[in-house]
Amino acid sequence: MTFANRTDAGRRLATRLAGLRGAPVVVLALPRGGVPVAAPVAVALEAPLDVIAVRKLGVPWQPELAIGAIAEGGIQVVAEDVMARVGLTDRGLEGLAERERPALARMASFRDGREPVDVDGRTAVVIDDGLATGATARAACLAARERGARRVVLAVPVAPPHWALPMHDVADECIALHVPADFRAVGQAYDDFSPTTDEEVRAALDEVAADRLAASD
Repeated sequence: MTFANRTDAGRRLATRLAGLRGAPVVVLALPRGGVPVAAPVAVALEAPLDVIAVRKLGVPWQPELAIGAIAEGGIQVVAEDVMARVGLTDRGLEGLAERERPALARMASFRDGREPVDVDGRTAVVIDDGLATGATARAACLAARERGARRVVLAVPVAPPHWALPMHDVADECIALHVPADFRAVGQAYDDFSPTTDEEVRAALDEVAADRLAASD
C-alpha cells in the first residue's frame, strides 16, 4: 500500500475511523506533517481539529535517532535504552530539550490566537503522517491525557511491525493502515512526501474551522 500524498492518506484514515463519527471526538494533529493527514479525518468525523505541539529530541551526532521527545504541557519522554547506548547524560538531555522549546512554542502558534480545543472528557484522535521510533507519538498521547482526554486513539497511515505493543500504555487504541514488513522510513509509503509548510498547516486548520462554522449555521 502506498499513498499519493498526506491528504490521500488522511482520506483513507478517515474511512477507517468512520465509526467515531457522532461521538465526542477531537482530532489532534502533530505539526507539521500530521496536519494535512488529520484535516480530512476531522471533516469526515465532523470533529474539531487542533494541533498538539511536539518536538523530537535527536541524538546530537545522529539527529535522526530519537532519544525522546517533548510536548506541550511540560511532557517529556525519554528512551532510557537509547540514552544508555549513546552515553548521553541527564544534563545533555536537558540541553537538548532546552534547545527545542522555542520550536515547541512556534508549533503552538499555529493556532493563530485561537484557544486550544477543549479535550476534557472527550476522545482524542492523535494523528501523524506516520510513526518510526514512536517518541513523538508517545509524547503527543501523554499531552492529550494531560489536556483531559477520556480516551486516546493513536492513528497513523504507516508504522513499522510490532509498533502498537509499546504504545498501549499511552493509547487506548492504535491504528495503522499500512505496516510493511520491510519498513525503513515513513516516506517510503508516500509517492509525494515533500515537507509540509507553515502556510499549509495554517490553511488546513482554517479550512476545517470554516467548514465547522458553516455546518453550524
